[in-house]
Amino acid sequence: MLFAYGLPGLPLAALGVPLYVYLPAFYAEELGLGLASVGGALLIARIWDLLTDPLMGRVSDALPTPWGRRRPWMLLGIPFLLISAWFLFLPEEAPGFLYLMTWTMALYFGSTMILLPYSAWGAELSQSYNERSRITAWREGFVVVGTVAAAALPSFTGDDRGLTLEWLLIGIIVLLPLCVVAACAMVNEPSRQPPKPLSWHRSAAILFGNGPFLRLISAYFLNGIAIGLPSTLFLLYVKFGLEAESWTGPLLLTYFVCGIAALPLWLWLAKRIGKHRAWCTAMLGACAVFVWVPLLGPGDTWAFLVICILSGIALGADLALPPAIQADVIDLDRLRSGSERAGVYFGLWGVATKLALALAVGLSFPLLDLAGFDPAAEQPGAVWSLALLYGLAPVVFKLAAIALVWQFPITQQRQRRVRALIERRENRRSTVPETGNVSFTVHRNDPSSHHGRL
Repeated sequence: MLFAYGLPGLPLAALGVPLYVYLPAFYAEELGLGLASVGGALLIARIWDLLTDPLMGRVSDALPTPWGRRRPWMLLGIPFLLISAWFLFLPEEAPGFLYLMTWTMALYFGSTMILLPYSAWGAELSQSYNERSRITAWREGFVVVGTVAAAALPSFTGDDRGLTLEWLLIGIIVLLPLCVVAACAMVNEPSRQPPKPLSWHRSAAILFGNGPFLRLISAYFLNGIAIGLPSTLFLLYVKFGLEAESWTGPLLLTYFVCGIAALPLWLWLAKRIGKHRAWCTAMLGACAVFVWVPLLGPGDTWAFLVICILSGIALGADLALPPAIQADVIDLDRLRSGSERAGVYFGLWGVATKLALALAVGLSFPLLDLAGFDPAAEQPGAVWSLALLYGLAPVVFKLAAIALVWQFPITQQRQRRVRALIERRENRRSTVPETGNVSFTVHRNDPSSHHGRL
């Protein structure tokens, strides 16, 4: 079941690479649209994408069908995504601003139709604290494989971006329907009650009164910036900081392979010390590794390879553990609201993910420019600023994330208590009126409690 559930992560991840790496340069340079037009079109599409995430999450929560709440939307998203990818990856001879913007918005929406229900479905597959980590680990493992495969494609297609996009399109057309249909056919969707008809005020009050959710999504956002900064600056750092551009592919491959290989390690540790402490351990390890980056210089490629190995190991925890903790947070919402609203929560999760990446780009490039770093010049200058942003800035954001989740209140014992309260209430639902205003207490001497409530 876990293998089948993880399969859609492969083509969905492969789809993400061209949107961030290949497509902008292809439209700006080879199709002659220009950097300003491409940047404006993709910015509008990204804003649209941020708006559709919470909407799709809410819709997939609220509209049950005989085939479940999640799987029908995923299946409907397949033709929507493939048609828009076809027009976007194989454009007309002289595409304009509106062409790029329209088909990118359509592609984003098709992706959201699949990805949001898919993520929420994973949170509902198990009620077990530790099994949820295994579910997300399988999904994110396939995501990494898809990312690596798409990133490695230019090794076979050369510098022809158009050919690279054609090959990616063929792979997505073949794999996306197969993987999504296989997951929908082989993995059962648990029966859930649709959300109760709550007023917007009441619904928002429950959501934003969920203290563990606010702590988790804040930490996830900060850690997302910490991951986004080196991801954005990696190519520049290897080229100008290490002067080892030919090492780009092997270093990236090493990083992602170590991330996949380390997944069992983090699952094992999460069982013993809790998911939030295992995640904090990984983030502390990444900080201890990245702090040495500013000391490296041209020719220190082997030392940087060690950093890629160790930080890649930490990546495994970043992939598997936060979404599994999110599933525990959703249990608390179900206890208080009386219904399963995983789609809403993962919609906001998606917004945090995309905003973190956008902010990483929005912070790094202006700061490099302010420091005098110019990658287009023969002597780019201010390479020290690149090393500081790549190596030290992520440490600051990760330490802030650790401070938020080190004393995270939902442990394995408390998650079991929440599940027991939910099951007890649902067992008597037919005879006891539901108030939708349920909470549970923690011990007063617990340092992680806040006024006796989570």
